[in-house]
Amino acid sequence: MLDIRRLYMLKTVAARGSITAAAQSLSLSPGAVSQQLAALRHDMGVDLLRPDGRTVALTEAGRVLLEHADRILAAMEEAECAVAAVKGTVGATATLAALPSTVARIVAPALTALGSRHPQLAVTCLVSDQAQLRELALGTVDVVLGQRYHHLPETRPAGVEVSPLLYDPLLVVTAADGSGKRPVALRDLSTHHLVVPPPTTDCGQAVLHACQQAGFTPTTRYVTADIAAQLALARAGLATALVPRTAIDPATPGIRTAPIEDHPVLRLLFAATRRTETADPTNTAIIEALRAQRDRIAGED
Repeated sequence: MLDIRRLYMLKTVAARGSITAAAQSLSLSPGAVSQQLAALRHDMGVDLLRPDGRTVALTEAGRVLLEHADRILAAMEEAECAVAAVKGTVGATATLAALPSTVARIVAPALTALGSRHPQLAVTCLVSDQAQLRELALGTVDVVLGQRYHHLPETRPAGVEVSPLLYDPLLVVTAADGSGKRPVALRDLSTHHLVVPPPTTDCGQAVLHACQQAGFTPTTRYVTADIAAQLALARAGLATALVPRTAIDPATPGIRTAPIEDHPVLRLLFAATRRTETADPTNTAIIEALRAQRDRIAGED
């Protein structure tokens, strides 16, 4: 009989591209992973992986086995969700992956409220800009608070369910000058020195795309994905920033925020889970807490 753990290791190696990377994500030694994959190969009687430069790739037999492994692993999770739904109780542990820009105003308050409502639930929060949906598909996280900018096509791994939370526009942030929150034309920023995220990030690409739509290529004096740094540079009058609304504390002193009137830049914040026939009560509780905080933010803004 096939060992479920070995099937999961095969899936992880295929996704990570190497035994070393897979071992690191599984908190195992490369030798331990290699040993289990060798046992799986022995069980199947055929090579499942082949060298591919500095990485490894699935053989045809490995690809076929992985297709079945995906269905087996999904069926196991479905069974766990169905039993949890019958029990009707929130579990003891879960892992949430979230963007740095969502922590202060969404994640931290939501987890505080969740802890009061379900004190037995311990949520591990992984804060990163990178590959959250891939980690969700691999099973290393349970819920993702992610983003998609409006000009980009929607992409998601197979087996992932996405629930929209809110549209979050980028605001123009400058040093406070007493002029209020009148809308700003993006084209008027063509003479400004901007602080923008790296062009390799979704936000950086969205800003560049919007500026080009407005007829100019931005003059970037500062490049950082750190929103606290962006706000500090704007407050000092050194640069103009374009920052998501929910990433800005309304009480932040020394800055002026204004909406973009001609070429708005929107990101959709969403909650994502692995798709199952039966909703997992623990994941549902986390998403409900995120939605409740979203509603509170809407009331504040």
